[in-house]
Amino acid sequence: MLEHGGRLRRAASQYDIPLADWLDLSTGINPNGWPAPAIPAACWQRLPEDDDELLVVARAYYQNDSLLAVAGSQAAIQALPLLRPKSRVGLLHPAYAEHAGSWQKAEHQVVRVEAEAIDDRLDELDVLILVNPNNPTGRLWNRQQLLNWHESLSRRGGWLLVDEAFIDSLPAEYSLAPLPVRPGLIILRSVGKFFGLAGIRCGFVITQSDLLAKLAERLGPWAISHPGRYVAALALADRSWQSAAAASLAKQGQRLQQLLTDSGWPPSGGCDLFQWVKCEQAAKLHDLLAGQGILTRLFQEPASVRFGLPKDESAWQRLTQAMTHPDIRQLSVFAHPQT
Repeated sequence: MLEHGGRLRRAASQYDIPLADWLDLSTGINPNGWPAPAIPAACWQRLPEDDDELLVVARAYYQNDSLLAVAGSQAAIQALPLLRPKSRVGLLHPAYAEHAGSWQKAEHQVVRVEAEAIDDRLDELDVLILVNPNNPTGRLWNRQQLLNWHESLSRRGGWLLVDEAFIDSLPAEYSLAPLPVRPGLIILRSVGKFFGLAGIRCGFVITQSDLLAKLAERLGPWAISHPGRYVAALALADRSWQSAAAASLAKQGQRLQQLLTDSGWPPSGGCDLFQWVKCEQAAKLHDLLAGQGILTRLFQEPASVRFGLPKDESAWQRLTQAMTHPDIRQLSVFAHPQT
């Protein structure tokens, strides 16, 4: 299985630091997520039903009626490659690795495409997959650019798959979700990141109805638990919380970018939910922080570290203090001599 952030128990064992003493910045999940209420007893006692409130509020939130609720966007990432003939699939690197892994497992030909070369390489591809904003680089594409690529692919029966897991806090004009569905345009959305509800495993696929029907058949009944559907419906309907969270995350993302820059580790990219530091000393930086009980997400290729958001002021101060540790300050001189 591919590596992901959030492996806190393994880090606690490796560094011999009690689990409760860690500051986990290894994921891109909102640390101050939507405050889930107590779950009614009926949610535990009855099977989930597809005609409950979830799809009603999801259609309003995403401004699109043609969607399917799935067990996190991960479920769709694994199933969609099984719904196409063998294809040539273009992906960026680095990007969320489960996309490449799932298409490779389904025996499609996966090719690495540089962002600047997409226009030149598009005619070679049957499927183009983009995470917008990209994880971990934060690269963001505007709506018209994506639609242009989709038009070129769809003329040949191709797909443009856009994973919008981190887009909720950004201005609405970046998302493709509210647009009328188009053949070959597939949009993935997650309730885990912005809402901080990764544990309920709920996401959505937005595309044309015939493809949604095939996907639903592949995934089978009861894709999301009854408690998960209950919580997701309430979160998607809470517009006042969403507005406040978007504003707060924008400020926190800027604060994290400034903190890292002031510490001698200017990010190479990022978004409201994380910042990405690319440098040859990434593994050493990751290790030095872990030695202080701060877990970040280490990437081997390219060598880089992703920082998630601290939860509260004490966590912000702990990260600030850790970044001023003499060993980390000295390492930054080698990583970024100009700073």
